[in-house]
Order: sequence, then structure tokens, then C-alpha cells
Amino acid sequence: MFDFLDSDWFNILLQIVFVLLIWFDVKKYRQTKKKEYIVNIVLTVGFAFWALYPYYNSYVQWEEKEKKTLLANCSVEKNATLCRCLDDAIFKNYTYEEYKALDKNGSDFKKFLKEAKEDCEDDSWF
Repeated sequence: MFDFLDSDWFNILLQIVFVLLIWFDVKKYRQTKKKEYIVNIVLTVGFAFWALYPYYNSYVQWEEKEKKTLLANCSVEKNATLCRCLDDAIFKNYTYEEYKALDKNGSDFKKFLKEAKEDCEDDSWF
């Protein structure tokens, strides 16, 4: 039901909303010099960090050589676009350490790959 929460577009939209809220509060603070707008700015930045940190944490923990190793397996497959989409899903959902420790033949990982493949093959906008 809430699959949109994992999409890149949702995260981009969320970032835009946070920037707009901060911009609005900075503008109002400059006009009125009321301290309540500083509190709003601090709370918005804190909430943005709390909401977006898990999303970026997965990307940051993968080094380029680790990504290239995973992507190298992609070149032998027929559908490189699908493979890149699946790799992006792995980068988002697992840190490198979690991926190394993961049982690749386990039912949870196979279920994740099946759902990610369905999402990658889906042509809908949402």
C-alpha cells in the first residue's frame, strides 16, 4: 500500500518540501525577526535529517569498487537495464556489510529480488 515511500521520486519531493519550508521560515525571520522561525528552521532541519538519513546511508556506505564488482555481474546478463535497476534496489536497501553477510539463497533475499524485479519491470509512473 505504501510502496511509494521507497521510490526515488518520493525522496526527491520530500527534499524539495523541506527546502521550501526552510526557505519560507528564513524569509519570515528576516521580515519579522521573531525567534519562533528559528525554532521552525531547526525543527525542519532535524526532521529532514531524521527522515532522509536512512535513504542516504545505504548509498554512502557502498564504495565505488564494491558497486563496480556488483555491476560487473550485470554485463553478462541479457537485460542490462533490468540488472542496473535491481542493483540500485540493492544499494538502497542494504549497506555493503549487510549485503556481504546476507544469505543470497535465503527466502527473504529471493522475495526481495522478486519484488524489486516486479518494480523494475513495471511501466507505471508511481
